[in-house]
Amino acid sequence: MLSSVRGSSSALLRTSPRSTPLAAFSQQRSYVAEIWKNTKRSEVSAALARSQELYKTYKPVSPGIRHLRRPLNPHLFEGRPLRTLTVAKRKKGGRNGHGHITVRHRGGGHRQRIRIIDYKREAAGIHDVVRIEYDPNAVGNAKWSYIIATEGLRAGDEVRSFKQGIPADFLPGFETPKKQANASNQSLALGLLRSMTLKPGNVLPLHLIPPGTVINTISLSPTGPGILVRSAGTFGQVIAHEEGGRYSQVRLQSGEVRKILRDCCATIGKVSNPLWKNRNLGKAGRARWLGIRPSVRGVAMNANDHPHGGGRGKSKSNKHPVSIWGWGTKGTRTRKPGPKGPKNSNKMVIRERPRGKEKRGLA
Repeated sequence: MLSSVRGSSSALLRTSPRSTPLAAFSQQRSYVAEIWKNTKRSEVSAALARSQELYKTYKPVSPGIRHLRRPLNPHLFEGRPLRTLTVAKRKKGGRNGHGHITVRHRGGGHRQRIRIIDYKREAAGIHDVVRIEYDPNAVGNAKWSYIIATEGLRAGDEVRSFKQGIPADFLPGFETPKKQANASNQSLALGLLRSMTLKPGNVLPLHLIPPGTVINTISLSPTGPGILVRSAGTFGQVIAHEEGGRYSQVRLQSGEVRKILRDCCATIGKVSNPLWKNRNLGKAGRARWLGIRPSVRGVAMNANDHPHGGGRGKSKSNKHPVSIWGWGTKGTRTRKPGPKGPKNSNKMVIRERPRGKEKRGLA
């Protein structure tokens, strides 16, 4: 399994037995700007609303639910997942193969099963969205599969994967591998193709996605799974395509702009459940159920346990704040990736993610 995506939603797909007729152009969504025309308000305005429409709160009949707050998602399926598409989650307690703790504050928790997510989306044809399920871990068979749910996707919708290419009878007049003699007809066919394929949940190669489109679940190899931008509420954006080159420029959720091969695929839209980051567990016990152990301050430890430990009173002895391993912890840079780092350390990064004053908008 790949790395987990906590808090996102999963869509259960079923392969449609129908054929793939050429749909009428008037019934399709017209272009990139109109994909989100049904969105009533932006994420920023929705976050500032602070209304009961966004979160579910509880009457404080006990201290553990006084501050409990969860996003409202009435469209989620309330039943259990398909067991054939799940595997048991074997916990390590934050330890590696030698038994050494490499990730702190992990251990315990309730037994969990992981849904097997189809990150490759190689099956062509129309797929019906049967239901939307909440997947607390998110990390089959030929008829059913789980995918990362895109914002706005609901049961009854249809999604398609064009990872294997555009079908020959999908749009007459469009040819991907070679150029046509009449450039105007080719551009018209490309516009029609984009209007018919740019729907939330569809998978397309980057070279068929116009600049400015919001995407998620981006792969780094043409035949590999989607490994970038998969967490709840995250999205990337296509910036530009190199003229006659091999790469497309994509801005990731962190603000980093990097080059990705034009033949790599991505899903149209942003990942669902953007309000997950604003939840409040309400009590320490819920964190323990999730396998999260407490975090202890360094000044509360003994001198042999932390550089800030020991001494009389609550003092770290005029030391610069450091981690438990001794390196600076208040923004001190310990490596220089990307263009500013060692030569040829990462040729794909065009602009690093903003840090410090640049991130706060002061630069």
